[in-house]
Amino acid sequence: MSAELPAVPDVAKHVVRDIGVVIVAAGAGTRVGGGSGELKQFRWVAGKPMLLHSVQLFQQRDDVAMVVCVLPKQVAGDPPPWLFQSDTERLLVAPGGATRAESVRNGLEDLPGTCRYVLIHDAARPLATAATVERVVAKMRTGRGVVPALPVVDTLKTAGDDGLISATVTRAGLWRAQTPQGFPRDMIIQAHEHAVATGQDGTDDASLCEALGLEVVIVRGAERAMKVTEESDLALLDAWQGVDE
Repeated sequence: MSAELPAVPDVAKHVVRDIGVVIVAAGAGTRVGGGSGELKQFRWVAGKPMLLHSVQLFQQRDDVAMVVCVLPKQVAGDPPPWLFQSDTERLLVAPGGATRAESVRNGLEDLPGTCRYVLIHDAARPLATAATVERVVAKMRTGRGVVPALPVVDTLKTAGDDGLISATVTRAGLWRAQTPQGFPRDMIIQAHEHAVATGQDGTDDASLCEALGLEVVIVRGAERAMKVTEESDLALLDAWQGVDE
């Protein structure tokens, strides 16, 4: 009779919590109506408030040390109670700034020193996928900035104010940037410090890194990570509920 092999101990893998997340939710959201006057990032879509989707998405990850929600100043001191349907030990609230970039910087300042990497996400993209986040994190850990994006598939035209087409733009190599965007912490802080010093204000955080010649790469995004800008977008996101990519 053969001897039995000794049991292998079930040792849980140790995960280092070294990622900080900044969720930018400080905008006025004026293009999304509804008559209630409620902020866009607090509107319900696909079963819960937009902002809560994002908080819970990132807190699913064991390597996330802290999620900072940057809210409008008038509500940062008294956030909506549903926000605390999350891991409150990994949740902070910061006041927004006069611009998106300033709001991001406020969030970065509140991240613990143990966060070596940073994910920056727009609350107006509530249905970003865990698979997209994983792709961003994997590339970010190689020391580069990362942008999830989708290739442009439509024919692009340039036209004047009168609607007269002046040219057809080749779509080869063009991508639609999304969030979360990921960066080594030192990189994104350097980029924001340079932006302040030079008066630069980019439409996303990757552009601030690009201005310094820092390496930023693209990974595949997801169609369901669309940005809510109009009232009709809420219905489109409801249709995406339960659909994986």
